[in-house]
Amino acid sequence: MFGAALLAACANQGDPPGGPPDVAPPAIVTVRPESGAVVADWKDDAVIQFDEVIDEMGVSSGTGAGITGLAKQVILSPVHGDVSVSWGRTRIRVKPKEGWKPGRVYHLELLPGIVDLRRNILKKGQLVVFSTGPAIPNRILTGNAIQWVEQRSMFGALIEAVPLPDSVGYLTVADSAGRFHLDALPPGRYVVYATADQNNNRRRDRREAYDSAAVTLDSIAGVALFAFVHDTVGPRVRTGTVVDSNTVRLEFSQALGVPLDTAHVRVLQLPDSTPVTIVNALTPPQYDSVTAAARKAKPDSARHDTTPAARAPAPARADTTAAPADTSELHRLLAQRPVPYDKAVLRFASALKPETRYVIRVSGAVNLNGASGDGQVVVLTPKPPEPVKADTAHRAPRTPP
Repeated sequence: MFGAALLAACANQGDPPGGPPDVAPPAIVTVRPESGAVVADWKDDAVIQFDEVIDEMGVSSGTGAGITGLAKQVILSPVHGDVSVSWGRTRIRVKPKEGWKPGRVYHLELLPGIVDLRRNILKKGQLVVFSTGPAIPNRILTGNAIQWVEQRSMFGALIEAVPLPDSVGYLTVADSAGRFHLDALPPGRYVVYATADQNNNRRRDRREAYDSAAVTLDSIAGVALFAFVHDTVGPRVRTGTVVDSNTVRLEFSQALGVPLDTAHVRVLQLPDSTPVTIVNALTPPQYDSVTAAARKAKPDSARHDTTPAARAPAPARADTTAAPADTSELHRLLAQRPVPYDKAVLRFASALKPETRYVIRVSGAVNLNGASGDGQVVVLTPKPPEPVKADTAHRAPRTPP
């Protein structure tokens, strides 16, 4: 009985009786090598020491299949291959599988999210920079990662700054607003990537959205990256929907890089393949603007009020409902590029025949990375609504009993 009670007491990691609850997150006490150190002959693990026991966060893995556990909280770069991350109660040990390379400046970044045994979370990360040869550089790269098609910031984007002509770069992740910041970079020419790292393996995979840009880093440089899925197969028309007798909406398999050109669209009435004249091809916002203007220009058929009160002009009133202009950084950056759409609206010179099939052929539709594709779709116009019949039957008035 006494042994069971002792084991239970040892297993209890809570606060001592009567003491105040521990709500402080774990704090970093020391890091080896220290940030800013030049350690040409470093052979040991890099060690991050905390002031208390931290949670192991499950089984850590730095493999290319997807980084899990404690390894998700640590980024070491530039490294070719996997990184070993191990837990030691109050410390984290880090080492590249390839070993420390001479003449390299290393970035060891601890991301927010480390927790202690009472689930207190470390909400601020830390960057440690040390060298195995050259002096610590002081160039800075900043920027924004944006999901171009979705028109929003790319939270948690994997950022790579690869110095040319190397193939291994410095890594970090974008914050909740898509912003990123890389300190202590050597000067030179870089290719900078922003990737939506969906499988969390810290690599650019084939179906993941990304963007890249070349940057010359002399002192401080900034770059905006508009990520999208790069596809070598061009967009194809996927569906066609009849909006009204003069309008059909097309949906494509990918967002279009350039507006749809009517010269690349043919519409044929079946079964005799009679050509149909297309007036224009519009983006969804353009179509909405055209239809709104048409509704506004349509004369009001309602009876006009001719009373003196109606004829008197209404007093002028200041418009206080207008929303303030969006001056956010994201809005400013999005305004630099057109909005991609995977839909287009075709408007015809004359009404389509009801209950008739039409084939729509699109050639040379171009996606965001310049690949073109062809395709076709068949639409069926609906049956016209039946006219409402007027009730002309005469009913004799009901005679009261």
